[in-house]
Amino acid sequence: MEDLVASCFNGVFAGKRVLLTGHTGFKGSWLALWLQQLGADVTGVSLAPDTEPAHWPLLNLSGKHFVQDICDAGAVRQIVDAVRPELVLHLAAQPLVRKSYADPLSTWQSNVIGTVNVLEACRMQGSVQAIIVVTTDKVYDNPETGIAFTEQLPLGGHDPYSASKAACELVVQSYQRSFFSADGPLLASARAGNVIGGGDWAADRLIPDVVRACQADSDLVIRSPHAIRPWQHVLDSLSGYLLLAAGLLQERQELASAWNFGPAQTDSITVLDVLTLMQQHWPQLHWQIDSTSTEWHEAGLLRLDTTKARQLLQWQPVWDVTQAAQQTALWYQAYYQQRPLLTLQQLQRYITDARQQGAVWTS
Repeated sequence: MEDLVASCFNGVFAGKRVLLTGHTGFKGSWLALWLQQLGADVTGVSLAPDTEPAHWPLLNLSGKHFVQDICDAGAVRQIVDAVRPELVLHLAAQPLVRKSYADPLSTWQSNVIGTVNVLEACRMQGSVQAIIVVTTDKVYDNPETGIAFTEQLPLGGHDPYSASKAACELVVQSYQRSFFSADGPLLASARAGNVIGGGDWAADRLIPDVVRACQADSDLVIRSPHAIRPWQHVLDSLSGYLLLAAGLLQERQELASAWNFGPAQTDSITVLDVLTLMQQHWPQLHWQIDSTSTEWHEAGLLRLDTTKARQLLQWQPVWDVTQAAQQTALWYQAYYQQRPLLTLQQLQRYITDARQQGAVWTS
């Protein structure tokens, strides 16, 4: 089975020096595992995990990593110069909407200045061939008309998280046009949907809140039951990032742009729909709606159009929202029953399913 994993993406990542920021986070920890399975030489840069438990220490992966705030430009430069990466995947960020209201300053510093620090360090290091900056589906100016956002639509953002990520996209555009248009690394950005999967214990996210409620045998309190989001498993977003990275490393200059990686339109469903799916695996899950919570604005409707990724990268999601919910529930159930961690097993299952569906990156 390891050969099946290692053979993906035509072996592009084998032996590559990869710098992964935000590797201790939910997405970053899954990506670190996948990159190591692909034979990459991975170095991580991140703050220490801010939840207990946390996915990253549970994985117990080998390799180098630095506990470092990316807002320190000098430290970031030193790390990049020491590692001399060929590929940089920038995931480090303050990723929570409600936390951004509570602490807007650190959100803007991490998401914008931190990104500038990473790109500036890469600009000064000649080893870097490709960079992907991961932002979010919330970077779009969202009038909530129901339109599925394409990459060409205007950027915007109401809350500090969304707005700072939109600004991050402008930073990427500036570096593309000012410094990387003629030579230097190929730079792209990636915008994924609402990602779920095992190993996420962040505050104010739906699935971690579900898990905590079930473990405490208490009702889950939800704020926006009819909010629609593009739900997808974490591995679907990561397969998009890796397929894009493989193309950039192969010097496909036309890929140096912004990309949406989201689910099929039928998987843009409400919070209540997701809870109903999770309840099939946790019958003890019950919830109540807090209709009085009007503290902060959150978008009620968000959809992504992934036509560009499907046509130009031939990327496709592998697990629909029902499968994503099932695999997520299985992961947490195994963890809380003190069975072996399912992360690698689910990665292998995902790749097997992707190959059966003809995903281009499985060879």
